[in-house]
Amino acid sequence: MTEGVARADEGGADGSRAEVRVYLGTYTSWPGGGTGIGLGLYDTATGGLRVTGVVEDVPNPSFVIGAGRRVYAVNEQSDGEVTALAVGPDGVPKVINSQSTGGADPCHLALHKGFLLSANYSSGSVAVHPVRPDGGLGERTDLAVHRGSGPDPERQEGPHAHQVLPDPAGEFVLAVDLGTDSVYSYRLGDRGGLTLAGTARVHPGAGPRHLAFHPSGRFAYIANELDSTIVVATYDRGVLKPGPKVSTLPAGAPTTPRNYPAEILVSADGRFVYLSNRGHDSVAVFAVERGGAALRLVEAAPVGGKFPRHITLDAAGRFLLAANQNSDDITTFAVDRTTGKLRPVGTVDAPIPVCVALKG
Repeated sequence: MTEGVARADEGGADGSRAEVRVYLGTYTSWPGGGTGIGLGLYDTATGGLRVTGVVEDVPNPSFVIGAGRRVYAVNEQSDGEVTALAVGPDGVPKVINSQSTGGADPCHLALHKGFLLSANYSSGSVAVHPVRPDGGLGERTDLAVHRGSGPDPERQEGPHAHQVLPDPAGEFVLAVDLGTDSVYSYRLGDRGGLTLAGTARVHPGAGPRHLAFHPSGRFAYIANELDSTIVVATYDRGVLKPGPKVSTLPAGAPTTPRNYPAEILVSADGRFVYLSNRGHDSVAVFAVERGGAALRLVEAAPVGGKFPRHITLDAAGRFLLAANQNSDDITTFAVDRTTGKLRPVGTVDAPIPVCVALKG
């Protein structure tokens, strides 16, 4: 770890110490990438992060989630798969099994009602797998294929599912598709079948990548990768209604290199929204106003690295971690919970970090 972040074994100011497991996503097929799922420990008192090992032979685990003593990862490759792992007594996950997603380049995962859902980016589809009692994955129960395209000839020649997540009530599943400028709402049946319940379209060429819900469940914030905007949408039982948009960049920000927003988060108290800007190399901080109906840019905090992709807040909302894909490091920020502003407190090295998952 570079100088500036307290080591995880130093503990807090009162001498207390609490560590949680961290899983790091990477690309194993890229030069300089990792060899599997990175393992680490995160100090909840100091924000300190240290890398402790790797689970090898999990190809291109670019998105990872932890749930109790289970871990799930995408295998982002042309013959897409998802991998299930069980955490042993030694704290090290071991592979249970893998299953085909029926699509290409899965890039996002969510657990919902006993199923694992995955978004296949290159083929624009959402796959469903049942979770077995041992945490492993059963055969795929459904594959919802999106149709359409957008005005950007390079990025929107066809559908590109980029995120799948349940709504706050657990009633619907939403799939964000960059290629079709759309967010699809599904119902997930007891047998793992997806039924389309609605489609919301943002402005053409936006390239929606991810969305995050306000804690009230009445609003969602859609991060658009292709035009550096966030769309504020109302939400009611599977129905998204896109509304005003705001820039993810401060006024006067340079237009080169091109900026590509990635991850979007909402603080647990619903007062702030955070978004990673790849290209501008910052984390944008927004104040939530009018009960969730409006966003106001507070700052765009430099990450001190390159191409911040995934960001995450710890459970207490005290620290934010940003995975800087192109500088091989992860920045830790202390969060001012009054203003929402971020203060960098250090970095740790990691090979092509594209996901930082704190144990759920």
